[in-house]
Amino acid sequence: MIGIVDYGRGNLRSVEKALAATGFEAEILTDPAALAGVRGLILPGVGAFADAMSALSRMGWVDPLVDYARSGAPFLGICLGMQVLFELGLEHGEHKGLGLLPGRVVKFRPGRKIPHMGWNTVHWERDDDLVQGIPADSWFYFVHSFYVSTPDESLVVGRSEYGVSFPAVVGLGNIWGTQFHPEKSSRWGLKILENFGRRVEESVHLSGN
Repeated sequence: MIGIVDYGRGNLRSVEKALAATGFEAEILTDPAALAGVRGLILPGVGAFADAMSALSRMGWVDPLVDYARSGAPFLGICLGMQVLFELGLEHGEHKGLGLLPGRVVKFRPGRKIPHMGWNTVHWERDDDLVQGIPADSWFYFVHSFYVSTPDESLVVGRSEYGVSFPAVVGLGNIWGTQFHPEKSSRWGLKILENFGRRVEESVHLSGN
């Protein structure tokens, strides 16, 4: 079972339906205690970094999410859900993220229409289970005004361009993030979710549970 975190900041049903389309069952979680019953986790997100972290904190998700990620179980952040995996968000001041990955979330440079909204290509920087079987420079759907800046280039699985080159997919061990919305990205977005589901299956098999 794959869990989808409900903290009032994501397209929960769209993610659930997209997973179902790839053959994987998901459950929307409203209580951190329910994490014990899932073998993979998706953290979606739409909106502002500070609001997301405030909601996660208020609803008691922060420590359970960090513990879950550190347990080794597959964990995927989507859009704002990817951004809060990092240490710091710089929207209307400085705000701490979950701190699972090194880096900051910064605003796009002036000169382009903000938010960056619509289809854009992603170029793979390295092989990774999450993007297996997806051609380089495939198209995905983005909606965001901020992007991740990380000092650790080894985290970057894929990059996109919008006035600046920015990480579109990141991965470290069992933790992944996509700046785009795979649930809105047609064929290759569904492939991302399918690959994540297969990684969850493999994780369960290896653990013997």
